[in-house]
Amino acid sequence: MATMKAFSPEETQRILHHLQQPAVFMNMTGGWPVLRWTAEHLSDCLGDKLIRFRLGRKEETNTPLFETQCSYVEARLQQFLSWTQDQPEADVGPFFKYPRSQYWAYADYKYIAMLFQDQPSMFEDVKWSEFGFEGRTGRESTLWIGTAGANTPCHLDSYGFNLVLQVQGRKRWHLFPPDDTFKLYPTRIPYEESSVFSQVDVLHPDLRRFPKFQGARAHVVTLQPGQVLYVPRHWWHYVESVDPVTVSVNSWIELEVDDVARVGEAVTKAVVCAFKSDDNTGDWLNPTEEGVASHNENMQCVNLAVRACADRPRSLCHGELTQHPRDGRPAKRDCTGQIRKNSDVVGDPAPFSVPFGPNLIPVRCQREHTPKITKAPEIRSSRMCDVRCQEERVVGSNAAPRAKSAAAVRLRQEHCGVTQCRSCDCAEGTSEDSSGDYEESIHTTITTDDLLDCLVHPDVIARVTELLLERHTGSHSDTTSS
Repeated sequence: MATMKAFSPEETQRILHHLQQPAVFMNMTGGWPVLRWTAEHLSDCLGDKLIRFRLGRKEETNTPLFETQCSYVEARLQQFLSWTQDQPEADVGPFFKYPRSQYWAYADYKYIAMLFQDQPSMFEDVKWSEFGFEGRTGRESTLWIGTAGANTPCHLDSYGFNLVLQVQGRKRWHLFPPDDTFKLYPTRIPYEESSVFSQVDVLHPDLRRFPKFQGARAHVVTLQPGQVLYVPRHWWHYVESVDPVTVSVNSWIELEVDDVARVGEAVTKAVVCAFKSDDNTGDWLNPTEEGVASHNENMQCVNLAVRACADRPRSLCHGELTQHPRDGRPAKRDCTGQIRKNSDVVGDPAPFSVPFGPNLIPVRCQREHTPKITKAPEIRSSRMCDVRCQEERVVGSNAAPRAKSAAAVRLRQEHCGVTQCRSCDCAEGTSEDSSGDYEESIHTTITTDDLLDCLVHPDVIARVTELLLERHTGSHSDTTSS
C-alpha cells in the first residue's frame, strides 16, 4: 500500500524552484527501502569489502580540522561497528591504534554506485523521483557513515544544491547564507574543485583572528531519521554527527547554467596549482581530488570554459535568466545564483507562497552559544531571528581605533586590496587596546597560502572572470580606451 506523501513530485519541484533558504521536508520518505540502511544492515550487505574511514581527534583547537590533517584507515564496516561498541576481544582491525575516547571516524563521500556496483538493485532503494527528479536514485547519491563528533569542515558548494536524507541517528547542520561569505573568511587551501572552505572553526571560533564571524547568521537544525534537508546553492554548511552511529544519503544536484562559475573554478585551479604543484607535502590538495593537472592542462580548461561561456547568449552566460530543468517558466537569479522573489519572476502568472508548515519547516537563524572571548573586540552577539531575516545586520564595536591601528588597516587594504583575506582579517571591529596586535601582525611573514587566499578570493576571481570574458569577446576595448 502506497504511503501518502506530503507533496507530489510536481509540488515538490515547484517548492524547490522558489525556496531561497534551507528547509526540512517531512513525511516524504515513508516506504523508502533506504530507511532500512542502518550501519548493521549495510555491514551485512558489504561483507568483507574495505571502506576508507577518516579519523580526527575530538580535541578543541579553535581551528578547522581539514581533511588533509586527518588520519585514514581502510576497514570493514563490521570492524567499525565493533570499534564503536567497545566490544571486548572484538576484531576492530586498524581502528585499534585510535582510542575511541579520543577519535571520531567518518566514512564520507562514498559513492553508492561504486559501493554497490555488484548489487545494483540497491540503487532503487533511494527514490529521489518522488521529489520530482525522474530517474534519480541511489546511483547518483553518496553515503555517509560516522560516529558522534564526526564532521565536515565548513564550506560552500559552487555549482548546485543538496538534498540530504537522514537514515540513522541525528546530524546537526550549521548553515550560513551567501551574504555572510566575507564573515566566514573563505580559503581555497586545501583545494577541492567546486568547494570553498572557511578558515573559521564555527563551533569554537577564534574571534581575535576572525572578528567578523561574530556577525555571521547561523541557521541550525538537527536532522532526524526520515527527514530530508534542502541546502541551497552557495549556502555555507558545517555538519556534525550527534549520535554514536549516523547514516545519511546525499544527492548533490547541479544547476543547469553555471558557465561563469566554471570559468572562475578553472581560473582558481590554474592559479592554485601554479603556486602549489611544486610543494610535495601533499597537505594542500584535498584527498577527494584525484591529482594535480599540469599548467598546460589547466590553461586548456580555462580556455574551454571561457569559450563555452562566451558562445552562449549573454543573458544565459551570466546567469541572469535560467530555466528550471522541469518547468518551462523562466526564473531570474541574483548574483549568488539564488532565485529572486516571486515578484521578480518573469512569466509567473500567479504569486507562489512556499507552503511552510508541519510538512516543510524552514531552518531558523539562531545562535546556540556565545563563544568566550579573551581580550577580543567588543561585538554584540546576534539575536534570534527567522530564516528570512536577510536584511538584519549585526553592528560591530563603536570604539574608534587609534591612528596607528587605522593606518595599519589602510596599509593592508592598499597592499592586498581584499579585506577578507587571511592577511587582512582584523580590518574591522578593533578596540583601543588592540593596537599592539596590529603592530605585531604587520611584521608577520606572508606565506604562500596567505598570498593565495588573496589571489583566489571569490571577489578577486569574480573580477578576473569578468575581465577574461571581456577580453575574449572584445568588449574590453570599449571600456579601457579612456
